[in-house]
Amino acid sequence: MPVNQDGGTVLAAWERFVQGADQAPGVRPEVAISWHRCREQYRVDPHLTQAPVAVAEVDHTPEHDVVFAELGFRAASVAHDVGNLGGVVTVTDATGRILAEWGDQATLARATDSNLAPWFCWSESAAGTNGMGTALEAHGPVVIRGAEHWCQAFHNWVCAGVAVRDVVTREPIAVLNISCWRSPLPAAAGSWLANAVSKTQCTLTRRARDSGAELVAAFTQARSRSSAALAALDTAGKVVIADETASVLMGVPAATPAVDPTVRWKPGLPELIGAARYASRQAARNPDWVGTTQIFTHLAAEPTTISIRPVFLSGHLIGNLVSFGVADGVQLPKADGAALPRPRPRRVVATRDNRMVLLRLQEVSFAESDGSDVWLCTDQGRLRAAAAGLDKLDGELAAAGFLRVHRRYVVNLSRIREIERGGKGELSLIMDDRTHTMVPVSRRNAPAVRRALDI
Repeated sequence: MPVNQDGGTVLAAWERFVQGADQAPGVRPEVAISWHRCREQYRVDPHLTQAPVAVAEVDHTPEHDVVFAELGFRAASVAHDVGNLGGVVTVTDATGRILAEWGDQATLARATDSNLAPWFCWSESAAGTNGMGTALEAHGPVVIRGAEHWCQAFHNWVCAGVAVRDVVTREPIAVLNISCWRSPLPAAAGSWLANAVSKTQCTLTRRARDSGAELVAAFTQARSRSSAALAALDTAGKVVIADETASVLMGVPAATPAVDPTVRWKPGLPELIGAARYASRQAARNPDWVGTTQIFTHLAAEPTTISIRPVFLSGHLIGNLVSFGVADGVQLPKADGAALPRPRPRRVVATRDNRMVLLRLQEVSFAESDGSDVWLCTDQGRLRAAAAGLDKLDGELAAAGFLRVHRRYVVNLSRIREIERGGKGELSLIMDDRTHTMVPVSRRNAPAVRRALDI
């Protein structure tokens, strides 16, 4: 019988959801949201019986190899205890491909029936909701029990996974996972996972700080050779250091090194971030690559020319130097990623109590961040967004008519009722929600708002 610790509530909800129901009562929001991804976005067959074979070619950096090795060492160190309790430990890469596994031999043999084994892929897009794949999607530990798995064939398993993420880009690198067949997870499973990932993350943090110091050094050296406005950005497009002119153009502090990756600044210029990420991909293939393009900056009505030059540390790309008003290098495409456009979202996912709420885009007036939470002002009232962080929501909705207008607000441009100008030229947006909420526009976002609204 499937693992079922809730009297069949989750199984009944799963049966209704795979038949097309929009709600999943009694199911944890993070699981219901995963089910929604599996059904609507990835279209995974819930009656899949085995995970598919992973892709033959996997692209990752030598830094990732260090993470795999360290996680493997830590996984092997707890495998004896996990194996004695009938469990198995797996390590996957960022694609969900299992790299290695350890544990109870009888459970390992049973796991092969589902392809829970090296070289098979357990991402959500391949195998639905599961500890490894859902950990790649989530920013924190994940536990998936029994019928919470999207695929019925995996309902006998209980698993817990946690991803190791790049401390700069926040992209996943690997997952450490513990799985048990028809039995609860070991009581110490959570602490084992947290300890292993914490120690691995420390290695990445030290590496990122070294990279930040190297970017500052490259900035200082380039600054001595040129009078052009200059900034150093990491591979995520965040600012490590900028001179006074560049800081004004980007809306970030001037001449203040941010070596630690947790205190770097996001410039709030989507075109610049896109150009920097494009440059990072090109430089990874060709270390001598230099590019140029034009972007809109803060407080400027016309686009500004920039040049982007990669910076390496021990052969590893760590960021880019951006010179303003300089046109060196290969011309970048007009819109990064135009050949592979991001699909426009059809719904915004929110939560109310322990329920998932699927909102049509036109139902959302604006989003507001409150610490680590994001709240949506909607026609159904104030709801918590499922997206982790306003930056993530902004990225998902940018192509659907939503715009970042303040560090705390993203608005639906079609839901703006009025625009109010202050005595010093500041802007406020009056939204068409029930209370006609006034949303402030920050000084650095005002030019983008004026362009979007043609004012």
